Amino acid sequence: MEIFKYLESYDYEQLVFCQDKNSGLKAIIAIHDTTIGPALGGTRMWTYESEEAAVIDALRLARGMTYKNAAAGLNLGGGKTVIIGDPKKDKSEALFRAFGRYIQGLNGRYITAEDVGTTVQDMDIIYQETNYVTGISPAFGSSGNPSPATAFGVYRGMKAAAKEAFGSDSLEGKVVAVQGVGNVAYNLCRHLHEEGAKLIVTDINKEAVQRAVEDFGAKAVDPDDIYDVECDIYAPCALGATVNDQTIPKLKAKVIAGSANNQLAEARHGDVLFENGIVYAPDYVINAGGVINVADELYGYNRERAMKQIETIYDNIQKVFEISKRDNIPTNVAADRMAEERIESLKNSRSTFLQNGHHILSRR
Repeated sequence: MEIFKYLESYDYEQLVFCQDKNSGLKAIIAIHDTTIGPALGGTRMWTYESEEAAVIDALRLARGMTYKNAAAGLNLGGGKTVIIGDPKKDKSEALFRAFGRYIQGLNGRYITAEDVGTTVQDMDIIYQETNYVTGISPAFGSSGNPSPATAFGVYRGMKAAAKEAFGSDSLEGKVVAVQGVGNVAYNLCRHLHEEGAKLIVTDINKEAVQRAVEDFGAKAVDPDDIYDVECDIYAPCALGATVNDQTIPKLKAKVIAGSANNQLAEARHGDVLFENGIVYAPDYVINAGGVINVADELYGYNRERAMKQIETIYDNIQKVFEISKRDNIPTNVAADRMAEERIESLKNSRSTFLQNGHHILSRR
C-alpha cells in the first residue's frame, strides 16, 4: 500500500501507529482534518484480515467523521481509531491504558469515543490516562447511552424530510416502515407513536418486534417484506446498504429517513432516488444526534444544551434539500457539499488545530 499517495488523495493530516508489546496493543489512529477543531471519532476493535485492511478502514472512517461533524455544525474535525484484535478475548486494562497514553501524547488533536467492539467500560479505562475521551460512564460526567439522542435527531430530520415531500412536517397519520427495532429505532418509534404516526416494523430479533407491537401498536412484518409495504416513509435503522438495485423498485415510500449508516449500497443509488423523486435524508446528517450528544461532554455535559443542538438536525436536513435544488444534485452529494462548504468557509479564519487547553474538556 502506498500510504502517502492514499493520504494525499483525500488530504489526510496524520496516521499514527501505536504498538505496545506488553499488552498486545496494535492501534491505528487516522486524523483526516482539523480545520474546524480537534478530530473526534470512535475507537473500533476488530479482527481485520490484514494490517492494510485495518489502515484503510481507519482512513475511510476518519474521513466520514470529518463530514459528519462538519455537517452537524460541530467545531470538530474527523478522526478514527481501529485496534486490531478480537473484542471478545483480546481486551485488557493494560491495552486500553497504553492506548490512552498514545491519545494523551497527541495533546488534544484527537478525541476518542466508543464504537464497534468497544464499550463505556473501555472508555473509562482510557480516561484514566487521558482527558481526550468521551462516552465514559455518567458517574464521570458523561452523557450515558447515546441511543435516545440519536433517535431524537432522526425524528427531527424525518419531520424536515416530510415537509419537503408532503408540504407539512406533521407525521400524524403517516405510515412509517421501520427496519430494525434496536435501541435507537425503539426510541424513534416512541416519538413517532406519540405524534400519531402508524408504524410497520421488522427485525430479525422477534422480541424487539414484539415490544414495538405491544408498546406502540405497530404492525409486524417479516424482514424481507418491509420493502414492499404501503408506506409514506421508509426508515432504515439496521444494516447499511439496504437502498440498492433490488430494493429501490419495490419501495412505495416518498421519503427515506432512518438511523442506519451507509444506507445507499453505492453513491449512484442517490442518483436513482433523485431521478425517482424520492426524498432521501442523508444518513450521516440525520443520525448525528449521538455524536452531537457526546461532543457536548467536551464542555461539561448539559443535556438541555445537547438536545437543543440535536434539534438543529431539522435545519441541517432542510439545508441539504436547498443545496440539492440549488445545484440540481442528489441529496447525498448535497450533504457532502454542505460539509465541504462549511470547512472551506472556516479555513480562512482557522489553521491546523492547536490545543490551548482553555475551552475543551472542562470536566476534571
